[in-house]
Amino acid sequence: MGNYKYITNRTLRNKAGQENGRLKAFVKKESDNMEGEYECPECGHKGKINQVWKRPFSVKCEGCGFLIRIPKMKDEIKREKKAAAK
Repeated sequence: MGNYKYITNRTLRNKAGQENGRLKAFVKKESDNMEGEYECPECGHKGKINQVWKRPFSVKCEGCGFLIRIPKMKDEIKREKKAAAK
């Protein structure tokens, strides 16, 4: 990870559970600001991210207002395993 303390590149799901969007973001070591870009899974709007990084991380789509939440990877994996077991 070199010059970064956090990097993520994820596929995003819309309200119906379909994978329609993307989010790529990073936080540089000397910063507490997250930078990156997203494609909203609800409306397809493409936007930039430049905001304070805190957990749980979320960004609101500038196009439709959809709240894109980025959980910790281990929490996301647990949730997917539970859904698959049902």
